Amino acid sequence: MLRSHTCGELNLTHNGQIVTLSGWVQRSRDLGGMTFVDLRDRYGITQLVFNMETNAPLCEEARKLGREYVISATGTVTERSNKNLKMPTGEIEIFVEKLEILNVSKIPPFTIEDNTDGGDELRMKYRYLDLRRNTVRDNLMLRHHMGIETRNYMNEIGFIEVETPVLIKSTPEGARDFVVPSRMNEGQFYALPQSPQTFKQLLMVAGLDKYFQIVKCFRDEDLRADRQPEFTQIDCEMSFVTQDDILNTFEGLTRHLFKTVKSVDINKLPRMTFADAMKNYGNDKPDIRFEMTFVELTDLVKGHDFKVFEDAELVAGINANGCAGYTRKQLDALTDFVKRPQVGAGGLIYVRFNEDGSLKSSVDKFYTEDDLKKWAAAFNAKPGDLMLILAGVAGKTRKALSELRLEMGNQLGLRNSEVFAPLWVVDFPLLEWDEDTQRYYAMHHPFTSPKPEDIPMLDTDPGKVRANAYDLVINGVEIGGGSIRIHNRDLQKRMFTILGFTDEDAQAQFGFLMNAFEFGAPPHGGIAFGFDRMCSLFGGSDSIRDYIAFPKNNSGRDVMIDSPSPIKQEQLDELKLKLNLTEK
Repeated sequence: MLRSHTCGELNLTHNGQIVTLSGWVQRSRDLGGMTFVDLRDRYGITQLVFNMETNAPLCEEARKLGREYVISATGTVTERSNKNLKMPTGEIEIFVEKLEILNVSKIPPFTIEDNTDGGDELRMKYRYLDLRRNTVRDNLMLRHHMGIETRNYMNEIGFIEVETPVLIKSTPEGARDFVVPSRMNEGQFYALPQSPQTFKQLLMVAGLDKYFQIVKCFRDEDLRADRQPEFTQIDCEMSFVTQDDILNTFEGLTRHLFKTVKSVDINKLPRMTFADAMKNYGNDKPDIRFEMTFVELTDLVKGHDFKVFEDAELVAGINANGCAGYTRKQLDALTDFVKRPQVGAGGLIYVRFNEDGSLKSSVDKFYTEDDLKKWAAAFNAKPGDLMLILAGVAGKTRKALSELRLEMGNQLGLRNSEVFAPLWVVDFPLLEWDEDTQRYYAMHHPFTSPKPEDIPMLDTDPGKVRANAYDLVINGVEIGGGSIRIHNRDLQKRMFTILGFTDEDAQAQFGFLMNAFEFGAPPHGGIAFGFDRMCSLFGGSDSIRDYIAFPKNNSGRDVMIDSPSPIKQEQLDELKLKLNLTEK
């Protein structure tokens, strides 16, 4: 071994010992008679001391060390006279007697510090250097810890981890597949899995009644902060269970991870129906760290010749406690916010509930103070509050009001990343109608079971059928989702028909699953957690890239290895692919 200890473990109990440390030069300071070098590895930093009086040649050699040089140093642990109690090794230093340069380094393109001077693209290009920084390494340690604790918990309650294939069959539902040409089967393609969905259902047919896998998945979709082309799921499935069994089991996993990783105790998770989430928050992943739920005023505001309200399908608002003092500039900024294309509202109505009890609104021309008092009563408002109201088509208005609610939560400091408010959202619609294609699509996936009591409506009113589905939402982020699955061939075939599959299409794409259902498929259900999202949530970040060792950028590129990239014509010929590649 080129080291006897790490750079993070030595303290006064090691005083007088001769040790060998290896690592990277963080910085050096030449003070004439003495040279000090901070040596870093992934465990910490230890100060090395070189004395010109006792060993001038060694001190001269130390003065030549550059940042990020890889060195090995042997010396005696000594108590520091000027202790640095902010670091674990700050009470000692090493008087070096032997120095070996293991490798030199070019000057790094950015500083290897917690607060670096490197931008995102530069740090991603040199990701192996970025990973030397404490903040990035700590993110990967958090991810590691969460993976270990997940496996511990799942093993403890009888689950087994089973690997499923990476080269699978392409299916048309869901996001776009990444496809892989087959050399041995000309003109045919594999797909990379968007999830192990059908395989985990087949494992239930096989009798492996408690399956899980921390698994890589792939989706060729547009990217954002919480999406990558390849991502990781905690994928789970159970047999002979109801929805309550699934929710209780994985609520247990969620609470275990919060306790062991964050030292946070989570109470029993509340459950909210999809209908209530949309009505009260305009969002199927509500952030319940703060109140500010929607209040509907439609019936209360009609009949006063205010055209915006008269023409609106829905008039609704939120009550911002203590914000009556907002200036006209602040209110104009909120109006501009809701008018942004990504929010989509036409404008904003406000009512101030002044501290003296009076009410002042932006529609005083149409409504008396007595009218406004009725509004305030509906909002349960009190002096000092500010009521913010939107109007229009119901769905669009709820969406815009949801964005306004979150913006007010941000402005008022109500979305603290160290506060966690998880919940289950249940009873999603089974299907959603697409006007462009004039057909139904599965809201989750085509294997989701309808609520048993809603099955008769599949033939009469499919849009009203509720799914036996559930999402885990934490702080306004969907962390996981799942459902009780269809385990009956006839019902699965019926579902495919509603989704527009011909019998031939269904057999060609999913015949293997429907055939398996004929051999005694048990009732089963499961869930998948976004592991990257969960890591970023626990770490207090909005971006999952910070918790992936080698992520892609917003264009889906790995700028470090320059991928994706063209391939040679010889490879294309082997695959029988005819492409016209032009040189750039």
